[in-house]
Parts: sequence; structure tokens; C-alpha cells
Amino acid sequence: MAIKSLLYSILILLLITLGLNSCTKAEKDTIKTKETYSVAVFIPGVIAGSPTYEMMAEGVQKAVKETANGSVKIIEGGYNQGEWLEKITVLASSNEYNLIVSTNPAMPAICDEVSKLFSNQKFFLLDGFLEGNKNIYTFRYNQVEQSFLSGYFAGLVTSSNMNGANSDLKIGLIAGQEYPDMVQAILPGFRAGAENVNSSISVDFRIVGNWYDAEKARALSMSMFNSGVDIILTIAGGANQGVITAARDMDKYVLMYDVSSYTDAPGIIIGSTEIKQERAAYEKMKLAIEGKMDFGTAEIATVKDGWISFDNKHPLFLEYVSDEINKKMEKIITQLSSETTSLKMPVY
Repeated sequence: MAIKSLLYSILILLLITLGLNSCTKAEKDTIKTKETYSVAVFIPGVIAGSPTYEMMAEGVQKAVKETANGSVKIIEGGYNQGEWLEKITVLASSNEYNLIVSTNPAMPAICDEVSKLFSNQKFFLLDGFLEGNKNIYTFRYNQVEQSFLSGYFAGLVTSSNMNGANSDLKIGLIAGQEYPDMVQAILPGFRAGAENVNSSISVDFRIVGNWYDAEKARALSMSMFNSGVDIILTIAGGANQGVITAARDMDKYVLMYDVSSYTDAPGIIIGSTEIKQERAAYEKMKLAIEGKMDFGTAEIATVKDGWISFDNKHPLFLEYVSDEINKKMEKIITQLSSETTSLKMPVY
């Protein structure tokens, strides 16, 4: 009986082995991927209070959760950009992660350097652009189009007879820091959007110097409002709260970027663009897990493709913004969504 049991066990093992050997290489890779796929999500800052970081993490986690035994580790890199290279290097050197995911215009250059040391490490980077590195895939939102929508709306507001608007044709933009996409895409796009409403509109551009100093952002905003600005687009991270506070104190307006947040300050935040960050993280992460991510390429996401929008459907937007302005916004969104457009905007 013992011999029969042993032979039976050996037969079962042989059948299992033959079954595994009969799998195609792709099937084996899929099985291995589903069992072992490990991801590090590097947050260039802190995740709490940063909706775009939260959406990225949620999208990645959702995709990995659907792949059996995958794992996701969230790493907060802090606000000191000078430390990000070292921290990404440590992640890559651990050889623990199939993929490192992050978001920030500075990340492609950092990860490009790291990949020279660790040639097997793969990277998926949102909100950045780099072509040609076989280990890096980037997905960048067309920030000229996005800021153009913001500028056009700000131009409509400053030209209107809304309670918070004055006779000066002047709008503002506050950034946490000055970086290439800000000066080469966002600021020019914002200005172009406003000038498509009225060529006489001017833009007051200020820099906080970091992504957290709300008091400095408040002081800058007060100065801008006192100089005639009636609406400010704020792209300053945690310092955004200072801009909102100043606008509330001065009965002025704020425009948000990336995430619709009208409920944070009804009647003060009266406009916002949106990016589909969670969807992008989820869909592209699935491609990576399936072995279909086209590393070495850079994708640019547009309004026409549905990755960027302006939230002109929110109840608070409809409550505080006139039908006349909304109809004009709807028209400009339609124009940007078309195959061809006559709108004048900077090349991106």
C-alpha cells in the first residue's frame, strides 16, 4: 500500500509538472506577474491633503488589487526636492519593486539618472515627459490646454459685472515654485486663454517659493487683490489655503487646478479644471501588470481625449456663475475637444 501511495503521489507531481510545462511563456509570465507584482508609489511631498497624490495612489492600488497577490507600498518623499534623487535611488537599489510610480514634472530627469545605475528598474511617471529611456513611461497632461481653460474663464470673470469683479482687466496666478512646465506651459496657456477673451487683460504672476507656506501665499494674494486682480489661479499645494483665505477676506475669487473643490469654499472657488488622475493611474497600471506598457514612450493627454476637463456642471459652479459665462465656457470646451480648432495658444 505504501508503494502504491508513493507511486500515486509521484504520478500527481508529474501531471502537475507536465501541466505547468504545457503553459506558454506568456501564460507563465502572467502567472508569475499575478503572484509577485510589487509596486512602490513615491509621493513627491505628503499624501494627506494632496488630492492628485491620493488619486494616483488609489488608482494604482485598485489595479494591483485585481492581480491576486500584488502589493503596493506608499512612500512619502517630503517637500525637499533635493532629497528625491537619493530616495528614488534607495527604492531602485532594493530590487524589490517591479515598478516605481510617481508624479511630478521633475521626476523624469531624476528617474533617468537612477535608471543609469539600475538598468532593470521600470518607472511609470504621471505629469512628466521623457522619451527614449527604455525603462521609463511618462504620461503628461497637456497643461497648455488645461491652463488655457483656466485663463479663458478668468478672462470672462474679470470682464464681467460679477460682485467680486472690478473694472480692471487683471487676473492672477500663484505658483508654489517656478519650474519648467509652469513658465513654459501653464503661464503662457493661462495668459493665452485670457487674451482670447480680451487682448487687454494682464496677468500678475507670483511665486510662493515652496508648497506649504499658506501665510506667504495669503500675503501675496492680498497684494495682488489690492493691485486690481479679482481672480487668482492657485497652483501652490498646501499654500493654496492662504490664497483662499485672502479671497474670502477681500470678497474676490479663486480658480483651482487639477481637482474640482468647490465645496471647500463655496462662492470663493468659482472655477476649476480637472484631470483624470485616478483613471490614468488605474488604466496605465493595468497595462504595466499585463506587460503592455510601452516603456520608452511619452504620452500627452488632452481635452479631446477626455483626460482634461473644466468642471462647469457642479451645482456650486452653476449657483455662482452666470448662464452667459457658462455658455461661453461650454463653447470653448467644445472647440478644444474638436479635431481642429482655430484657438490661438502656445505650442506644447
